Amino acid sequence: MQDFGMNQALVEELFLQYCSNPASVSDSWRTYFDALPPSDLPELTSAGNLPAATVPQGANGVHSTGNGAASAGGPGLAGDDWIPPSVETPMPSDMERGRRESFAPTSTVLAANELQGRVSAVINAYRAQGHLFAKLDPLNLENGAEQDHLEENYGLAQVDPETLFAVGDLAPTSIPLREILHRLRETYCRSIGVEYSFIEDPEIRRWLRQRMESTLNRVELTEAEQLRILSKLTDAEIFEDFLHTNYVGAKRFSLEGAESFIPLVDLLIDHSADQGVQEVVMGMAHRGRLNVLANIFDKKLHEIFAGFEDNAPEEHIGRGDVKYHMGYSSDRTTQGGNEVHLTLAFNPSHLEFVAPVVEGRVRAKQDRRGDTEGKSVLPLIVHGDSAFAGQGIVTETLNLWGLEGYRTGGTIHVVINNQVGFTTMPCDSRSTRYCTDIARMLRCPVFHVNGEDPEAVAQVARLATEFRQYFGQDVIVDLFCYRKYGHNEGDEPRFTQPVMYGAVDKKRTVREVFVEKLVSTGEISEAQAEEIEKRRRVELEAALQETRSGDYSESVNTMQGHWKKYQGGPDERVADVSTNVSQEQLQTLMTEACAIPDGFEPHPKIARLFKQRIAAVTEDKPLDWGMAETLAYASLVSEGTRVRISGQDARRGTFSHRHAAVYDRNTGDRFLPMQHMGPEVDGHGSEELFSVYDSPLSEAGVLGFDFGYSLDSPDALCIWEAQFGDFANGAQVLIDQFICSSEDKWHRLCGLTLLLPHGFEGQGPEHSSARLERFLAQCAEDNTQVCNLTTPAQIFHALRRQVVRPWRKPLVIMSPKSLLRHPRAKSSIAELSEGGFQRIIGDTEVNAKKARRVVLCSGKVYYDLVAEREKKGVDDVAIVRMEQLYPIRPKELQTLVAGYNENVDLVWLQEEPWNMGAWFYMHARLPSILGRSIRCISRPESASPATGSKGAHGIEQQQLMDEAFE
Repeated sequence: MQDFGMNQALVEELFLQYCSNPASVSDSWRTYFDALPPSDLPELTSAGNLPAATVPQGANGVHSTGNGAASAGGPGLAGDDWIPPSVETPMPSDMERGRRESFAPTSTVLAANELQGRVSAVINAYRAQGHLFAKLDPLNLENGAEQDHLEENYGLAQVDPETLFAVGDLAPTSIPLREILHRLRETYCRSIGVEYSFIEDPEIRRWLRQRMESTLNRVELTEAEQLRILSKLTDAEIFEDFLHTNYVGAKRFSLEGAESFIPLVDLLIDHSADQGVQEVVMGMAHRGRLNVLANIFDKKLHEIFAGFEDNAPEEHIGRGDVKYHMGYSSDRTTQGGNEVHLTLAFNPSHLEFVAPVVEGRVRAKQDRRGDTEGKSVLPLIVHGDSAFAGQGIVTETLNLWGLEGYRTGGTIHVVINNQVGFTTMPCDSRSTRYCTDIARMLRCPVFHVNGEDPEAVAQVARLATEFRQYFGQDVIVDLFCYRKYGHNEGDEPRFTQPVMYGAVDKKRTVREVFVEKLVSTGEISEAQAEEIEKRRRVELEAALQETRSGDYSESVNTMQGHWKKYQGGPDERVADVSTNVSQEQLQTLMTEACAIPDGFEPHPKIARLFKQRIAAVTEDKPLDWGMAETLAYASLVSEGTRVRISGQDARRGTFSHRHAAVYDRNTGDRFLPMQHMGPEVDGHGSEELFSVYDSPLSEAGVLGFDFGYSLDSPDALCIWEAQFGDFANGAQVLIDQFICSSEDKWHRLCGLTLLLPHGFEGQGPEHSSARLERFLAQCAEDNTQVCNLTTPAQIFHALRRQVVRPWRKPLVIMSPKSLLRHPRAKSSIAELSEGGFQRIIGDTEVNAKKARRVVLCSGKVYYDLVAEREKKGVDDVAIVRMEQLYPIRPKELQTLVAGYNENVDLVWLQEEPWNMGAWFYMHARLPSILGRSIRCISRPESASPATGSKGAHGIEQQQLMDEAFE
């Protein structure tokens, strides 16, 4: 009989009923049992303690492979309404049935087997539900109920506790009921509560059971390990107390009440390094961040104190960030002698949005190392309880775990569970028992642990790191603790949590409790504990005096490692570079980028398209957008540059223009031609250098990931493409708090490219505008490049410039839709091989001295204007394209406009409503640059970007054209 996992006891009980009376079970179960071959009949499991005479032939003592727990192959399904699979085996003959019923047990054996079934069920109940009874809350306000009712529910309360039962993998031999219950309570109901029974994979369940039940979920700490934990607890506690005393009322988002977090992270890093991890990238919000910088990353104390002293405010006018948002990196030698590089990601107050950024950074580091399994670089993400349950970016990030383009080999998630939000209690902040219940979607283990038990914390740290390295999956550590003060040190939590803070006020610190335990067991003396505390206070006091007597400021040093040869700052300080590629090379590249292997049969239209692309470059025909884009990627790959494209439908392109991946029409196999181009460059083949991924239907999570990837890939072209530019605002936090402002706040450069399909084409208010105005509103200090391009040659040069030029800034492109196939939006191969990127494209069709009006515009509307001008036969209106809207080089624009008459009518024309698009930005900048006024032609102001009527769109568009040429 198959293993029924956590339902094994139920199925055994049903089989016993069937043996006694086949009619007592349902038709489906009777059919299933009837069809079992004799070799699959279950051995009767509870007869081991009965006299031999009462045991029917074939029954041989207690046996239950599953013991109510899933074994290899078992589905682990729960619920007593499970229906067995349909059986196609023929019904047994009367003779076979008679032979089977001859083995029916006596009533005594039936009773024994029923009792064994109850023991199996209670074992399974502890494994599945023990966490509900664990003592997790250090405040003892929400701890689980007593577990006695489990035994009562299964009818074991009156059973002699010395009765022996077989327990499968809980113990190698039969053990008394008393010992069974003791082991289960110690393992599952002490200071650690584990959720893992819902995991379908039997190997994972078996692995976790073995490591927890064989040790009673305890770790035997050496004296050195105990002293290390005590030292870290002391460091954490004394650091917070020192800041509280010396910087009264200053915001620091104290870790007090959760001091065990420091030894937890310390142990996670050490254990991970022991198992092959060479880098750890950590993301966390502000609570406890200063403590982590001081006691995990070993940031110099005088730099931390300098942030409180704030002695040089003039250096930070208009820039920088608060001290508890800053990142850091350091190298560390672990207790095991391993070298590990630590990185703490910069993070704004938008708590959880750093999570996908960390994942992207880790993936970039793994790709650079060629680590396809993710064993060498570990993402460690720290969450708050309310944020983990409440912010959707958490779910978006969790969902990336198993996806080809985004997996990192598993993440260790640590929740600092204060059991309260700002002032919001769990009953108001989530609909689930645990804040971590959202993580059940991954079927990963969740370790709830009482932060007041450092030894339990050490056990969980070991289990979490071993699990992640072995299975390559996410794991959750839910550290139950409390918050000594309010949301910040100036807040009064007793207004809203009087009972909780009544309990907090009575608490001794975790360190004090741990010291008492170690002293009572003779592990250390009180003098040793006091010496550790005294030494740390001396270090802190010396650092404070050094800070106040010296000239220190909080430094940010980010331009190291791979970033040394790149720069930010003003645009005009960095020279332009050549981005053209020889015509001969372009022909070779297109041939390779469109090569299909023998035996591979793509869709006929794709095969025809690839032939057209090759013919265009070899026969000097006009190139469309998809061709130029393909050549940009192929040329970079041929030069050894990594190209990564990510987004919804990115392989094909939303509008079917890219086709970077093709599919065999018969087998569905996928082939990426640009992964099979030419020889290796610097030891890297094109398969390694070129990647394009269809992302999940997520903007914030994926954009955050790609932003993170770009932070550790300054030498790569990293692209995030929105399905429509309108949907980019689903990731507005990443755009505002990270992409546009990271250089100003954190001195972090970023070369990420955003492709945002944009253009008014009658598709309605949600398929017209990438909200150009929002990007332009944030443009300052040359922080971002914003372009709205009109030719294939421009996209070719813009993408190449983004990598070839050593200036690293985000590139935001309002990418086209209809222009992808517009008959006028074509470029010659010479424009790619001989030209370069043009920030402004002047009008060569109109005599500048005859022009009565100059219309400045950008993007698709240019072609509408050209067509209208030809239609009306107008020859005195010049049309100038602003291809790069920011940064503007004033001299270029001044030189162009100077060629026209002084009294020429200068107009900015846009498709967007008056209050959107580039107008407000242009109106604020151009008059001072050009020394003359400028007026706007646009749709009227509107609360919504576009009309939903195709007909109305046409009327509005014609009104723009009429006004432009009136």
